[in-house]
Amino acid sequence: MNTIDAKLLARMFLAGAKNLDIKKEWINELNVFPVPDGDTGTNMTLTIMSAVKEVNALSDVTMENLAKAISSGSLRGARGNSGVILSQLLRGFTKGIRDQKELDAVMLARAIDKGVETAYKAVMKPKEGTILTVARGVADKALELADEAEDLQPFFEDILAEARAVLEQTPEMLPVLKEAGVVDSGGQGLVTVLEGAFDAFMGKEIDLNFEAGEAAKVTRISPQAEADIKFGYCTEFIIVLNRKFGETDERELKEYLSSIGDSIVCVADDEIVKIHVHTNDPGLAIQKALTYGSLSRIKIDNMREEHQEKLIKDAQKVAAQQAAEDAKKAEMPRKDAGFISVSTGEGFGEIFRDLGVDYLIEGGQTMNPSTEDMLEAIGKVNADTIYIFPNNKNIILAANQARDLTKDKKIVVIPTKTVAQGITAVINYVPERSAEENEQTMLEEIGNVKTGQITYAVRDTHIDGKEIHQGDIMGIGDHGMLAVGSSVAEVARETAAAMVDEDTELISIYYGEDFSQEEAETLGSQLEEAYPSCDVEVNYGGQPIYYCIISVE
Repeated sequence: MNTIDAKLLARMFLAGAKNLDIKKEWINELNVFPVPDGDTGTNMTLTIMSAVKEVNALSDVTMENLAKAISSGSLRGARGNSGVILSQLLRGFTKGIRDQKELDAVMLARAIDKGVETAYKAVMKPKEGTILTVARGVADKALELADEAEDLQPFFEDILAEARAVLEQTPEMLPVLKEAGVVDSGGQGLVTVLEGAFDAFMGKEIDLNFEAGEAAKVTRISPQAEADIKFGYCTEFIIVLNRKFGETDERELKEYLSSIGDSIVCVADDEIVKIHVHTNDPGLAIQKALTYGSLSRIKIDNMREEHQEKLIKDAQKVAAQQAAEDAKKAEMPRKDAGFISVSTGEGFGEIFRDLGVDYLIEGGQTMNPSTEDMLEAIGKVNADTIYIFPNNKNIILAANQARDLTKDKKIVVIPTKTVAQGITAVINYVPERSAEENEQTMLEEIGNVKTGQITYAVRDTHIDGKEIHQGDIMGIGDHGMLAVGSSVAEVARETAAAMVDEDTELISIYYGEDFSQEEAETLGSQLEEAYPSCDVEVNYGGQPIYYCIISVE
């Protein structure tokens, strides 16, 4: 076979998407940082599923309408950096094929190269050792072989072999990958798509039923979607020790809890041990704990029931609030400037609303909003100039893509990488200044903000010279790991210490849903004592996953 037509290409695309959907959780686990919200596989899957929906809606597949469906669907559904890059690869590729009836090796090679060129342009500072590098390897090999390729099977086999070879080299290009012992997750996602597409080309029987893949319709990615809740009971208690509890005991207890569950936190001091575990049999955890002492403050929640109840209540509440707000805003005259912010947590939402933000997109590290979500928000803000604060480095590209797709309003994306930077950016907006002046001021001010985020590790790894074990508490800074330990408060203090310098004037603590106000205020008092020349503020963020977020400026 030396050419493929639109129908075969559509099948190859759908098979690639199916393979990615099947393996997304495995790809998520390749993320370098062992945080509870690895999401590369999820983001790439949701991106490509948006295009799958468009392709499956075609009644008569032609190269032109197939190209449009893949390009439009993936662009609007793009989530996270890996998803946006995948959408740009597909966008460029489809530009190269839309006017053809059939595709031979030369046409395919040129289209692949066009996709890589488009993707590289979308990234301000392309980094090698990523999905881009794997894509470039594929394009270069395709161009090298195309003129002599009389049969597409060996042509595709050689391209796929090159993709795998380049992927295996990514740890040599990015030291952080080598240290963590993983290949690039985005690159693995791309190889997974190519493998599925090749299977379809070879005529392999593939179930292309995407009923279970309706996630493309989801605008919020829940960290605990019911189908993904492997262990159903959130179990917490305190062990009041009746004997010495040393490092060997702590390691033994963690290993046992790991054998019956996940999301483990084990924090010990001289007299008590605080335990948190997700398990299907809380009784086993309790029986084991009783060998160390007596128990108090036992709390067991059925997460599957809570998840369903919360989804229903949240959906009803959000829909009612949003409808009322939209109706009110539609009646108001168009403003000079409006603001859109990505936010996660009730407390952060209140802070942004108090600062005058017009529209909040629920999202963040655990759930990256899509380009479509951004476009929807832009459509609901009645202003000539709209500032977008992504507040996460993995959302900036989607915001930029939405900006480029908007024609009737001036969109200014301020590349805020944390909610703390987003708050600083909004505060520094001055109505009397031009959009260009405000953008410059915001960029300068967010450059003065350092952020540390405190969470727990979901697996063993090695990062930035630090040995990390499942259940450890981590302090993650703007450029890497700042602290690792067994106590949230201890790691928070070490994280702050790593960020504070002689120019620091303000330390802000935003505590999340798993860190009490009392614990946050105690931490604030400790930081006030340690840094008497700095102002210390304690605010409720309400964010999931991260016990507290500390900003220093």
